[in-house]
Amino acid sequence: MYVGAQLAPERRELDLDWAENVGDETAAHEFEVPTDDAFDGYVGIQAFDVGAYGHEILINGDPMSGFDIPPNDGWQYWVDTFADAVSLTEGTNALRIARDVDSDDAFAVGTVTVHWKEPEDA
Repeated sequence: MYVGAQLAPERRELDLDWAENVGDETAAHEFEVPTDDAFDGYVGIQAFDVGAYGHEILINGDPMSGFDIPPNDGWQYWVDTFADAVSLTEGTNALRIARDVDSDDAFAVGTVTVHWKEPEDA
């Protein structure tokens, strides 16, 4: 899904024409899961100019475990597993990105992909 968001404190916005400044947290980005038995979920995130640990990826309001987006100058594509921290439900699910408000870091998110496995039909 395309997020196209810049997460930044007011005093430190990035000069990006493609990313809407959303402050400390993105709006919910919804995606559909066709089964109530999704497992081994993970997220791939395209992030720009992340300068600090502590930012979170939230799935259905719950933060993923560990650090979700590591620091990196410029663009990076990072993959992180759900582990046992979050789960998907059949139907509509929501993803948000939240900036660590204890840092003055400003970064942007381009696209995010949510992956999971599901049982094969018998």
